[in-house]
Amino acid sequence: MRKNSIKNTRINQEVQKELSMLISRELKDPRINPMTSIVAVEVAPDLKTAKVYISVLGDEQSQKDTLAGLKSAAPYLRGQLARGINLRNTPELLFVVDQSIEYGVSMSKLINELNAGNQKASDEENLEESLESEDETMNEDE
Repeated sequence: MRKNSIKNTRINQEVQKELSMLISRELKDPRINPMTSIVAVEVAPDLKTAKVYISVLGDEQSQKDTLAGLKSAAPYLRGQLARGINLRNTPELLFVVDQSIEYGVSMSKLINELNAGNQKASDEENLEESLESEDETMNEDE
């Protein structure tokens, strides 16, 4: 994969910022979940296409509905993007659901459960050791 130039990185950021604002404020489609965020945007160097990675807080059906709503609103968003950002070509928008945030949350939960299980086992061992030492102390006293 080719490394992004500084110009391309700035275009990606500007398109992401503008699309975030448009989706949150302009779109009134009931299919689009209000908890939709744009994770990243990759605009092709020739400015013909842009992959827009979105994250939707909700179940799988909500993600599908949001993706369908955004795909139907893509021409409108492209027109608004052309008005908001002065580019030689306004890219065609391709929306992709990004699962990385969801994956990270699920991995954090698994790690926390594992740590809690290890902590519980450690606490049980410490309790057994303290009970054994108390028994030994009581036996010595007799």
